[in-house]
Amino acid sequence: MRKLNFAIIGGALALTLTMSACSTKGGSSGEAKTGSGGVKTDFGITNKDITLGVMTDTSGVFKLLGIGITDGNQIWADEVNAAGGICGRQVKLEVRDNGYKADKAVTLYAGMKDDIAGMVQLLGSPILAALKSSITSDNMLSIPSSWASTNLDSPAVMMVGATYDVEIINGMSYLQKQGKIKDGEKIGHIYIDSEYGKGGLLGSQAYAKDHNMTVVPVAVAGTDSDMSSAVTSLKSQGVSAIVLTTTPAQMSSVATQMAAQGMADMPILGSNPTFDPVLLNTPAKDALAHFYRVSSIAPFSSDKPAAQKVAKAYEAKYTDAPNDGVDFGYASGLAYQTVLEKACKDKDMTRKGLVEASAKVKIDTQDLTAPLDFSKPGQPSTRSTYIEQVDPAAKGGLKIVDELNESKEAKNYKAPLQK
Repeated sequence: MRKLNFAIIGGALALTLTMSACSTKGGSSGEAKTGSGGVKTDFGITNKDITLGVMTDTSGVFKLLGIGITDGNQIWADEVNAAGGICGRQVKLEVRDNGYKADKAVTLYAGMKDDIAGMVQLLGSPILAALKSSITSDNMLSIPSSWASTNLDSPAVMMVGATYDVEIINGMSYLQKQGKIKDGEKIGHIYIDSEYGKGGLLGSQAYAKDHNMTVVPVAVAGTDSDMSSAVTSLKSQGVSAIVLTTTPAQMSSVATQMAAQGMADMPILGSNPTFDPVLLNTPAKDALAHFYRVSSIAPFSSDKPAAQKVAKAYEAKYTDAPNDGVDFGYASGLAYQTVLEKACKDKDMTRKGLVEASAKVKIDTQDLTAPLDFSKPGQPSTRSTYIEQVDPAAKGGLKIVDELNESKEAKNYKAPLQK
C-alpha cells in the first residue's frame, strides 16, 4: 500500500490545529510586502515557496475521487517544481481531509487559511457552501471539485470545467441524437438534495422545457444507499430514461435495481461524480451497459497526449487503481499555474492579486478539458463535455463515445447568474 501524503487531523491534534490558525509557516503574517523579483505577496508565499491548500475527502463518500484528485494535484506540483517552479518559487501542497463533512471543513479551514495563498482543490458541494462566504471575503482563490452554477457569483471560485446543469443538458442532447429519448417523454431524475443535485436538476429541467419533456424528480439524501423505492416510483410513472446526480454507490444501486425491475435497456445518464471504477468489481458491473457519464474531464485511459503523460507519471508514483480524478487534479494544477504566472507577471501575488489575475486568463489544459475562459462573470468556464461509457478493459474504467462537444441547447442556456 502506498503512503498517502495527507495531514491526518484527529482529536489528538485538535490543540495543534487551533494554534495553527495563528501560525505563519506559509511565510507571511498577511501584511502585503514586496519580495523576490519585486513581486508583492501576503499569505502563503515566501521568496522560496508557494503554499497551496488541498481540502479533500479521503474518508467519506467521495474518498476515492478525492484521493485521485489529490494525486493529480501532486503530479502537477512535482512536474512544476522539477522544471524550476513558478516565479522562482517551489510549490508546496497542504492537504487536509474533510471527510465530506461541512462542519469539519470549517474547522480545518480556520486552521490552515493563514498559511496558504489559495486552494488548488476544495472538494464537495456542502463544503463549498459552508466556506463560500469565507473564501470570498478572504480572497482565497479556490478550485472546487463541485460544479454548481449557483456558485459562480464569487470571484474566489474558479470552476474548472462545465457546471452540473450544462453537463446534463449536453448529456440529454446526446441521448436524443442517439434516439434514446424523444420529445414529449417523461425523464426521471434522482438527485441528492444539495447544490450538487439541484445543479443537475436545473439542467434536466432546462432541456425538458426546450423539448416538451416532463422531468419526474426524486430527491435523496447523500447518505442514502438503497435506491429501490426511487426506481420503483419512476418505473410506475413511465419514464423513458433516468438522470442521476448522485454518489457512485447510489448510481450502482439504481443500475442494479433497474436491471432487477426489467429496465435494464433503459439509458442512465450521470453527472461526472456518479462513477467510480471500483464499481466494476461489484455485482453492479453487468448493469452498467447503458450508463452514460457526462464529464469535462478526459478519462484516465484517454489517448490524449496530456492524459497519457499524466497516466505515466501516476503509474510511476502510485499503485492504487486510478480514476479520472487524477486528470482533473492535474488540470486544476495547470489552471492555477496559469493564474500564478499571470500574477507574477503583474508583480502582485497577494491573494487579491491572484483573484484579479484569474479573471484575465484563458487556459489550455491540452484536451484534458476544453479550453477554459474565466473572463465572463457568472458563466461556466466551458460548455463542452465528453460523453463516456463504461469499459472494464480500460484503466479508470471509462472510454469516450463522444468527443468534447457543446450542444446547441447548452450554448443557448442562460446560467442562473449569467449577466
